[in-house]
Amino acid sequence: KLDQYDVIDKHTQSGLDLVERYIKFVKERTEIEQNYAKQLRSLTKKYYRRGSKEEQECRYSNHASFQDILNELNDYAGQRELIAENMMTGICVELTKFLQDLKQERKSHLSDAKKAQQTLESSFKHLESTKKRFAKEWAEAEKATQQADKTESDPNATKPDVEKARQHAHARTHTAEECRNDYAAELQKYNKEQNLFYYIEIPQFFNKLQEMDERRIRRLAGGYCQFSDIEKKVLPIISKCLEGISAAGGKVDEKQDSMLLIEQHKSGFEQPGDVEFEDYSHGIKPATSESSLNAPKVRAKLWPFGKKHKPPPAEDFSHLPPEQRKKKLQAKIDDIAKELQKTQDQSDALEKMRGVYEQNPQLGDPSSLEPQISETSQNIGRLRGELTKYEVAMQSLKSRNRQRIIVLSEQLESQHLYSEFDDEFDDVQTPIGQCKAIYTFEGNSEGTISITEGEQLSVMEDDKGDGWMRVLKANGEEGYIPSSYVKLVS
Repeated sequence: KLDQYDVIDKHTQSGLDLVERYIKFVKERTEIEQNYAKQLRSLTKKYYRRGSKEEQECRYSNHASFQDILNELNDYAGQRELIAENMMTGICVELTKFLQDLKQERKSHLSDAKKAQQTLESSFKHLESTKKRFAKEWAEAEKATQQADKTESDPNATKPDVEKARQHAHARTHTAEECRNDYAAELQKYNKEQNLFYYIEIPQFFNKLQEMDERRIRRLAGGYCQFSDIEKKVLPIISKCLEGISAAGGKVDEKQDSMLLIEQHKSGFEQPGDVEFEDYSHGIKPATSESSLNAPKVRAKLWPFGKKHKPPPAEDFSHLPPEQRKKKLQAKIDDIAKELQKTQDQSDALEKMRGVYEQNPQLGDPSSLEPQISETSQNIGRLRGELTKYEVAMQSLKSRNRQRIIVLSEQLESQHLYSEFDDEFDDVQTPIGQCKAIYTFEGNSEGTISITEGEQLSVMEDDKGDGWMRVLKANGEEGYIPSSYVKLVS
């Protein structure tokens, strides 16, 4: 069995090397997962929208769904990180500790086997030494016996010589017998130790190594299963992330997005009436188109090309189209009302506290609350004034809209007009004046046109008090622009 010692040594070492290779393999897999998750998080962060403009766009279902997809992908990246973390702690760390214990155990078993073998080899050397001594002494005894016989047969030998030779031969024979007995005892001892080594000790060592190797194989097989089980545990959550991405795609509603855009940006402009025929052959003076409805300001991005700055937005939102202005006014009224209610509650609380201080001076000085009460009262007055101002603007806007509706209805009834009107001005009308653009304006809303700073324009309809006028460009394009963006020229 000693000839299999090296085989077992190499086999067990190969098993430990396999465990170490598997640990390195799993570590590289975790690095791949971590890098993958990191790249996914960077990707979602790159495309995730933040800010007021992006928040407005996210009201549309197709924008909101893309944000949902990014959120789900970010959660998916978290699951990949969880896989890497569990593999590192559940496989790499545990197997590394297990591998260190196996190395120590294997080293101990092989060391014990080596020591037992060295002990047997030392006993064998001692046996060989005893055997050689016995052979030597036995040869010397035989030689002494032959010399004694030769001396005894020699006629010239004296009796003392013969006696001395006999005694020497006897002593040598006695010594040889003792060596023989020592050799027999040592041989018996060695055979006993050899049987113990080959039938008990070596099988025990090899059995321990076998048990250790089988335990290694079982633990390694468990690590193989963990490699799959760890990922299986997060598959339900990963599936939910993927289902969330699919659900985000299913929530997109193109009709709803279109209606939301229309509702958000509808200008409230009324369709212009037909341009009346003016018969100059009878000396009729040119008349402005009263049926053409005035277009209020629109909320458009204005990009001046010169060093001049665009006028600031009006505080009462009069620079916006009617519908948008109405929404802004209502939102402002609601905000001021909330703030006013909050300030009123604060004032009531201060009054109650002052009353408590007056009844119980030990709790506090009532006069210490006067600055806060005074400031709160001023805030209430200011907020009430702002609320009244915006409510008046709202009522004025509603009244103007009602008047326009009445005028339009009367015109339709008197002229028997159809309910659908063209948005463009098809007939030629005589200008009532000339003007020059002092700012660039982008007409993005229905009924408005774009003008460039320095451009010469023909005035077709004066400002009716709502901040808008109708002009005609040199290329024949006609529409509304803000009155404050042009300067009248003679």
